[in-house]
Amino acid sequence: MPVPMIDLRAQYAPILPEIQSAVARVFETCQFRGGPELDAFEAEAASFAGVRHAIGVASGTDALWLAIKALNPRPGDEIITSPFTFFATAGAIVNAGAVPVFADIDPDTFNIDPASVARLVSPRTIAVLPVHLYGQCADMDPLGEIARRHGLAVIEDCAQALGATYREQRAGSLGDMAACSFYPTK
Repeated sequence: MPVPMIDLRAQYAPILPEIQSAVARVFETCQFRGGPELDAFEAEAASFAGVRHAIGVASGTDALWLAIKALNPRPGDEIITSPFTFFATAGAIVNAGAVPVFADIDPDTFNIDPASVARLVSPRTIAVLPVHLYGQCADMDPLGEIARRHGLAVIEDCAQALGATYREQRAGSLGDMAACSFYPTK
């Protein structure tokens, strides 16, 4: 008997009236970009993560790309990240004009290995992009120390760990910028 990966109907059925009401409010205002629903979402997302600002965009991929573009990468600039991720992580790096450099992963957590990151830092490195996986944050203290020592930005990919905590801080509040996704399979 085939076993489905995920039953989206079972996920949304209990909150269907709430979803329908929210969608109806957007249609009533005809504000499909911006507007009070987005303002409320951004405020709630920022509060949830424990950060000052959140910006709603079309996808987690767009969020990664925008965070990287904010660093103004030049051709040849490198961003160290995990190879154990959805292709959007490396794709956003390349599409923003930088080069992905893949660090090893910790075999116990499958998150990026800080010791590997430290070995890969070069004069062209501009950022570290850890991918939090399986509801657990990457080991952010040593990653933050590496970033501080070398003047690097830290961009968190929180798509697989929304709500996870590291030393009582939520994913998305541990680096300089973060990207989340609300795709149904998260």
